[in-house]
Amino acid sequence: MTAHETLRVAGRPGPDGPAGPPGDRPRPASVAKTKPVKSRRGSGGWTPWLYLAPALVVLAGLLVYPLYQLGLISFLEYTQAQVSGGEPTTFQGFGNYATLFADDEFWRVLLATVVFAAACVVSTLATGCALAVLLTRVRALPRLALMLAALGAWATPAVTGSTVWLFLFDPDFGPVNRVLGLGDHSWTYGRYSAFALVLLEVVWCSFPFVMVTVYAGIRAVPSEVLEAASLDGASQWRVWRSVLAPMLRPILVVVTIQSVIWDFKVFTQIYVMTNGGGIAGQNLVLNVYAYQKAFASSQYSLGSAIGVVMLLLLMAVTLMYLRLLRRQGEEL
Repeated sequence: MTAHETLRVAGRPGPDGPAGPPGDRPRPASVAKTKPVKSRRGSGGWTPWLYLAPALVVLAGLLVYPLYQLGLISFLEYTQAQVSGGEPTTFQGFGNYATLFADDEFWRVLLATVVFAAACVVSTLATGCALAVLLTRVRALPRLALMLAALGAWATPAVTGSTVWLFLFDPDFGPVNRVLGLGDHSWTYGRYSAFALVLLEVVWCSFPFVMVTVYAGIRAVPSEVLEAASLDGASQWRVWRSVLAPMLRPILVVVTIQSVIWDFKVFTQIYVMTNGGGIAGQNLVLNVYAYQKAFASSQYSLGSAIGVVMLLLLMAVTLMYLRLLRRQGEEL
């Protein structure tokens, strides 16, 4: 065996070039010097943020800064004396929250708010989904009339709608009492009847959003799927529960979360229709309660603390709902 062959067997480079098996040889210089192509996503990573920057600045000014001020005031002693400059502002820590949680009225109002909001959400979703299915079953002219009526209710300002509903159920001049033969019955005098009246108004002005959104989702469902369910003898309720609802679940998630947020922070309807919360505050909800603490009693720090509690509750409910859906395998 020659010296050259010995070096090649040992894996050492010989005079003629690199040694070793062909698989261990380096690639040609033209291949080795080829640089990997950079990903387009990496090269333009900041471009989407530049387009979003104006909207993010506006949102920061409209949302982040007010939330910061809300949280800051909730940790201070901030009443009319501090606003007018008569007394210095002092840091209270969690003292405002301790005062709030020690108040029995707060817990009563919180319970009433949760029950009232849950009833509004369920009623709104049920009404909106039922009318959305109805829109797919009627002809063009009735569908157009129903859509226009619903959009008219949706576009009506909350103050105007509340005033109209008060007139309809007025004990002296309202047509509802005359049709039902109730005489001078006052719907806003009793606690539960007043809450029921406000609930009807909230559902009336909220169901169009659910109806239009769910109707658009139903129209996107392939007609072959619905025809197959009908040929199998499925009833309308069975089609909705087993076919439409699972396919529309992402849309139902959106309308449910928005309904929870809207109905939990109802203010105008309660304030207008019950004259600021009803007799002795029997129809108070958290938003009206916070308004009374902050502006009627000039306890701005307590009103801010109530606002922070509402924000945390809404965030907790939304995150729990989304987490539950993720556990069920839904892609959001």
